[in-house]
Amino acid sequence: MPAPARPDPSRPAIAHADFIEGMAKGMAVLESFDTERQRLNATLTAERAGITRAAARRHLLTLAHLGYLESDGSYFWLSSKVLRFSGSYLASARLPRAIQPTLNRLALQARQAFSGVVLDRDEVVIVARSGADRGSAESGAERIIAYGVHLGARLPAHATSTGRVLLAALSRAQLAAWMKGRAFARLTPLTRTEPRALREAIEQVRRQDWCLASEEHELGVHALAVPVRNAAGATVAALNVVSSPRRLGAELMQRELLPLLQQAAHELRPLV
Repeated sequence: MPAPARPDPSRPAIAHADFIEGMAKGMAVLESFDTERQRLNATLTAERAGITRAAARRHLLTLAHLGYLESDGSYFWLSSKVLRFSGSYLASARLPRAIQPTLNRLALQARQAFSGVVLDRDEVVIVARSGADRGSAESGAERIIAYGVHLGARLPAHATSTGRVLLAALSRAQLAAWMKGRAFARLTPLTRTEPRALREAIEQVRRQDWCLASEEHELGVHALAVPVRNAAGATVAALNVVSSPRRLGAELMQRELLPLLQQAAHELRPLV
């Protein structure tokens, strides 16, 4: 069950007088729906959003009235109208549009699948994704598609190469605030969940400026990522590629694909 959203240390603070509590509660209600719970009643929503049952009921009814939820009278679920948010973002945001051509070029060069990813609290979100690897499919070569890796997918930051790259871009104070009080899920036997070990892994990424995560999010998957910085030097996204250990071992992946990712990130700098 997700805990109520905590302040995001990577985002600027807001004055109390400027904070619209009702809007925050409404968004918390929408965010309560996920793959674990697709249908919620007022009681479950209150628990997941961290609000009272009466407030949850009012928000559910309002969101249903506005068309963002559907209901059978007792339970509520997301309607297709919520896709307006993601569709508008992908159509209007500069970052996905700037990254997409580069991802397509990389996919043709390396015959692998590449993604552009941003950080959102506990998770990373895929905002751009290369097309299908037609060349590999036609040649019969094995191509890995990690579970849950698709446009709009949300993956745990602590266990992914992109997550660690983006966390490494936080200041040490911001990283300490991000890690404080968190419990890190063990997704495979190789997932680092102990805070000290995770912090050391992020510090290593900070020093080397790239991350290779081997089978921490999913067994049988290596993931390699680099930061994408804007002209001011701020990290705004991460580029990554995934592969099977049977196709590309960790060392070979680092030797052959890391230079491609680094060059692509360099070329993107004036565009993002």
